[in-house]
Amino acid sequence: MFKKILIANRGEIALRIQRACRELGVKSVVVYSEADRDAKYVKLADEAVCIGPAASAQSYLSMPAIIATAEVTDAEAIHPGYGFLSENADFAERVERSGFTFIGPTPDNIRTMGDKVSAKQAMRAAGVPCVPGSEGALPDDPKEIIRIARAVGYPVIIKAAGGGGGRGMRVVHTEAALVNAVQMTKAEAGAAFGNPEVYMEKFLENPRHVEIQVLADGHKNAVWLGERDCSMQRRHQKIIEEAPAPGIPRRTIEKIGDRCATACKKMGYRGAGTFEFLFENGEFYFIEMNTRVQVEHPVTEMVTGVDIVAMQIRIAAGEKLPFTQRNIEMRGHAIECRINAEDPVKFVPSPGRITMWHPPGGPGVRVDSHAYTNYFVPPNYDSMIGKIIVHGDTREQALARMRIALSETVVEGIQTNIPLHRELMADAKFIEGGTSIHYLEGWMNQHKR
Repeated sequence: MFKKILIANRGEIALRIQRACRELGVKSVVVYSEADRDAKYVKLADEAVCIGPAASAQSYLSMPAIIATAEVTDAEAIHPGYGFLSENADFAERVERSGFTFIGPTPDNIRTMGDKVSAKQAMRAAGVPCVPGSEGALPDDPKEIIRIARAVGYPVIIKAAGGGGGRGMRVVHTEAALVNAVQMTKAEAGAAFGNPEVYMEKFLENPRHVEIQVLADGHKNAVWLGERDCSMQRRHQKIIEEAPAPGIPRRTIEKIGDRCATACKKMGYRGAGTFEFLFENGEFYFIEMNTRVQVEHPVTEMVTGVDIVAMQIRIAAGEKLPFTQRNIEMRGHAIECRINAEDPVKFVPSPGRITMWHPPGGPGVRVDSHAYTNYFVPPNYDSMIGKIIVHGDTREQALARMRIALSETVVEGIQTNIPLHRELMADAKFIEGGTSIHYLEGWMNQHKR
């Protein structure tokens, strides 16, 4: 086991990794920007090093600053968390080349899965079902693009090969709009991701977003830890996640889960990862793989009892998985609400000082947050300030516990999306379960948001 780990991230995930380190008896070094000087995890760290100003490009995205900090603090490994450099293959490579362990997959794994075209090819080879679409990147020839679209069938969606986070995609309903849409998406992809390649998929009209969590060690062992439903989304950004996914037969889930674990073995995958799928009419369609810990990992931890972050660290240290698929049991139901510092109606970010922070408690309630009374939420980063996670024996009990938790939560001084969560927990369709990825946008239109 490592003696010291550098945490190359901020916010609630930096605190989450720090807690896993402390449980494992490992010292932690946190890096922070000038904007995060007063963060909770900075105060709690064994060592904390300021690596630059508030701007991410000069701090959390500065590879030389992070690696230099690992050198001067004698850290042995670097945990990238999620976002920032977590899925940057060049960073993983530089970490390993500098003599440190990257707590995550190999640079080759990250590179393959980070390019959506090569990821789909790898999945097809491993027998994982994919959304019907182009075999690879779209060609330049307009006639060939039209031919591919006719074969796939309208509507289609054009996606950036190097995209993510809901950016770099465009839905096309008619042949007349196709070629122009492809050109525009290519230009956007080149500017945003440095890779102008795009590909085409069938646009599914009413799918759910269901993902499979996997863990694989460096000894050819891989397991899947159940599924999560992340269909409650606004502009492709998840807001509520739950495990297990309501209303999908266990046999259907087991079949796709086993394929994901097999794919990990075939790829020689190492670490934690998430296979993301669209689910429609009883069928799963692979869309992408995230080669890092997910924001929503706590719901899986609550229903399986597996500490995913601790397992990432153990795997990176060369340990074998301490369990097989047979040992993985799903118990009860978990729901997570992401708490964002934003206007609950207009979704405008609401940075500023929190004058009162009172998190909920009670049976089956977990709060992952770096916020506290008098904490200043900086305007420089993502607006998420925490997550409320609940667990119950049944989905009904989990919903009841979440309603209670949200009613107890007090955040003053800034605006948050807690009022939105309270409304959604009382929504009949959400209570029923199985809403599609388009449901929330429609709900907001109905409620004049």
